[in-house]
Amino acid sequence: MKCVRWKSNQSAEKVNDSLFVLFHDVQCSEQDVCCDAEEKEKMLHTCKMSSSAYKLSVAPEMDILEYSKKEWRGNTPVAKSMRKGYEAVARKFASIRQVRGDNYCALRATLFQALSQATQLPCWMQSEDFTMLPENLLSKYDWIKQWQLKEKPSRKTGEISDEIKEYLLLLKKKVGKWKCVSDIKCPVEKQEACDELFKNEEEEYRLYEALKFLMLNTAIELYNDEKNRRRVPIFSLLLFACDTSSSPCQLMHNHLNQIGHSGGLEQVEMFLLAYALQYTIQVYRLYKFSTDELITFHPSNPEEDWPVVTLITEDDRHYNILVRTCQETML
Repeated sequence: MKCVRWKSNQSAEKVNDSLFVLFHDVQCSEQDVCCDAEEKEKMLHTCKMSSSAYKLSVAPEMDILEYSKKEWRGNTPVAKSMRKGYEAVARKFASIRQVRGDNYCALRATLFQALSQATQLPCWMQSEDFTMLPENLLSKYDWIKQWQLKEKPSRKTGEISDEIKEYLLLLKKKVGKWKCVSDIKCPVEKQEACDELFKNEEEEYRLYEALKFLMLNTAIELYNDEKNRRRVPIFSLLLFACDTSSSPCQLMHNHLNQIGHSGGLEQVEMFLLAYALQYTIQVYRLYKFSTDELITFHPSNPEEDWPVVTLITEDDRHYNILVRTCQETML
């Protein structure tokens, strides 16, 4: 069966790393045209040091309407539509946090929101065999040996199992730390503590690889449920109806292994992520403004006891984070 996986209709993708570049460029600008060469050199050196040492993948909060004006200044139909979309969203949310625009951005935005709301470990993370998941799956499915870790294209079976186990332990540790962050009352201190957990780039990528492996585990469970004639969500039927993901093995080779490397998450994989985390992912899709598809839920029929994370996208490729709910609740 031929299957077209869900993608954005827009061809242009905005560069979303500009905030991070400009942040450091502004710090590096000349504060005083009269300062001598030695002072200029010292300023430049200090800025370069802070730029290399400080990498924040989720930017501080920014007023939604200010962000909209900054990003969409033109008078084209698309720019006007985007501004109207942001104005509508601003009636529900006060601020936006811009997410670094690489191929992990959907995972980054979802994980940041999930951790920021965490008050306890999820049930699936509390199970005794959580960290044994890589070893258990590898004992059943030999093809998982071909799992691709970021910047580590080839690993032996034992090494893959040990490294993914390490990543899952790190994820569990981060959730535990974030619970402590949620208890902080001072907004400034809370902001600083949140940012601290997303400053370590190497740890971040390990967390995303852990999420991808949880997605693979969920895919295997759904695939087996379908084969055993158990009830599965509709997205699972669509996922395994595609030529490039007709089995968990193909899904791993053609899609999960590519996430973070040559591509990001597609729409059907957002459903898989939601099921893996047992979170409802609510997404405001601004290019669908003035349609009934402006707000999409993954899954379509959310579980009542699943927490909700809220993201925003202009093109189904890059995702940012919405924060601070306003009193008004109707769009």
